[in-house]
Amino acid sequence: MSCDVTKVPKASEIDIPALQEKYRQERDRRLRSEGQKQYIRVDRVLAGFYDIDPHTPVTPRDPITEEIDVAVLGGGWSGTLASYHLKKAGIQSFRTIDAAGDFGGCWYWNRYPGVQCDNEAYCYIALLEETGYVPSKRFADGWEIFEHFQRIGRTFGLYEHALFHTRIESLRWDEGLNRWRVATNRGDEILARFVIMGAGPTNTPKLPSIPGIDAFKGKIFHSSRWDYDYTGGDQKNPTLDKLADKRVAIVGTGASSVQATPYLGRFAKQLYVIQRTPSSVDVRDNRPTDPEWAKSLTPGWHAQRRDNYHRFTHSGFKRGETDLVCDIWTELNRNISAELEEEGWPEISVEEFWQRREIMDYQVMERLRRRVDEIVEDKQTAEALKPYYRIICKRPTSNDEYYPTFNRPNVKLIDVSDTRGLEALTEKGFLHKGQEYEVDCVIFASGFEVTSELSRRWGIKAIEGRGGRSLYDHWADDYKTLHGATTHGFPNLFFTGLIQGGLNVSLPLVFEQQGEHIAWLIKETLARGAVSIEPSQEAQDRWVRDIKASNIDMGPIVRECTPGYYNNEGEEKVRWYLGDSWGPGWQPFLDLLEAWKSEGSLPGMVLGFDQKTERERRADRLEESAG
Repeated sequence: MSCDVTKVPKASEIDIPALQEKYRQERDRRLRSEGQKQYIRVDRVLAGFYDIDPHTPVTPRDPITEEIDVAVLGGGWSGTLASYHLKKAGIQSFRTIDAAGDFGGCWYWNRYPGVQCDNEAYCYIALLEETGYVPSKRFADGWEIFEHFQRIGRTFGLYEHALFHTRIESLRWDEGLNRWRVATNRGDEILARFVIMGAGPTNTPKLPSIPGIDAFKGKIFHSSRWDYDYTGGDQKNPTLDKLADKRVAIVGTGASSVQATPYLGRFAKQLYVIQRTPSSVDVRDNRPTDPEWAKSLTPGWHAQRRDNYHRFTHSGFKRGETDLVCDIWTELNRNISAELEEEGWPEISVEEFWQRREIMDYQVMERLRRRVDEIVEDKQTAEALKPYYRIICKRPTSNDEYYPTFNRPNVKLIDVSDTRGLEALTEKGFLHKGQEYEVDCVIFASGFEVTSELSRRWGIKAIEGRGGRSLYDHWADDYKTLHGATTHGFPNLFFTGLIQGGLNVSLPLVFEQQGEHIAWLIKETLARGAVSIEPSQEAQDRWVRDIKASNIDMGPIVRECTPGYYNNEGEEKVRWYLGDSWGPGWQPFLDLLEAWKSEGSLPGMVLGFDQKTERERRADRLEESAG
């Protein structure tokens, strides 16, 4: 499963200064002064959005009152993997709490036609060797990934700890009890010694704030709540036959739309694809897993493949190393590796390596633009579909049917870049440049709140630590942590995600590492008889300084990008959505953590001890309840 170098235009054939100016122009014509405020919460338009589960009936239940060691907030990759590592560490008193009806996170909710992972499944999906599972194809279908979540839950006994259809309302640290008070929308009163924030970046769907959005009288839904009762078909058989007499508009051209649009174009009477910024769309080349290859896999294959993927996507590939994944994510380094091979592998500096990557970026993006011309017949449509930005500016996608869909007579691209978004919705459809287009259905493929505004991303109204201090205020200007896992003033609160830790291109692998580290910290705290753990102010300040000194400042680069979640929709102040990561790289960060653990004294951590016995604390709580 290796590959050849992808043929790209030569650097000498590309006018880079002209492209830089073109990139700037394409960014500027899409900038909006509202920045992230151009999006609104989905429930403002789709009433009850967060309380309705189209996949699993919400079962009424009485409120729960309980004391536990750990509350894990979220049942997607980060929360599920944290729960797995708690179990592995021998911690049994925990709850995995999620608003969905099962494990899966975005793979529970995202069931739109064509949904697949757009990173190679053999690298993306977690705990493959631990469960003895090999994905059925190179890019697994969404239903297969969701079923793997269920496999993890069954294999490791996580269902007995799960609390589904439950949304977190607030978290408040109780100084007297040394516990977090976890309030939910089901009236629960949960006292947790520790809380793990396992709500990932694809947690809360978002919606563009379009004038008249609540005026439309037809059918309207978000791609994360696909309505097969309306379209026909189901996730495993997306025959959308009920759209045969329907005029449909899909808003957005990101990863979700790239996958769903071919099905809508195939079945709808008329399809309008509303685009502000085009995606880069490469060849998909999806194929079933070779059974003989699967049989040949030896222990450790999963980690080895993920390591190879990381090196070819980010940096660190070695002389003579073969790219095992061979997709759009690894192409830049794969091509640079071939260049160095031709040159006899000269010694190059880090600066020269990144200069080569920048040039190769222009070459690869030019290849992708030429691919549009090769497929799309209408020249005006083809030009509008071309991505004019760096490859890092908008999530790269791949699909073999997306561009051919625009050759169908019933499909029309509506390019709203000049108007910086859709002008308005009406009772009967939408307005574009003064013309009304009547439609029966509007589907928002507008993604999730991958935003720097954490209250919107997590959807929790209040997170209050010592003295009632809000975490949102604490992190208003910047993240402040030790190793990306804990923050001063918020004892026993642990974080997953892209904050101030190590960055691997396979995000589930990041969540695995974080879950293992957090479970170790909790186990150590309990073993030492402590009731709380948090970093000292000094240790936190030192880590923040070290992170800043080591990290590559992405601000100047992403400010040049067309607006999107990578640059906070073009806002001047950029909080990089990948957070501040450890500059030396993924493996050096793991080595740093291991060295820190080996010291044995939890350097930089402050442990709190309670002089009261557990019996006295329980009596206090009973007295409080009686009062």
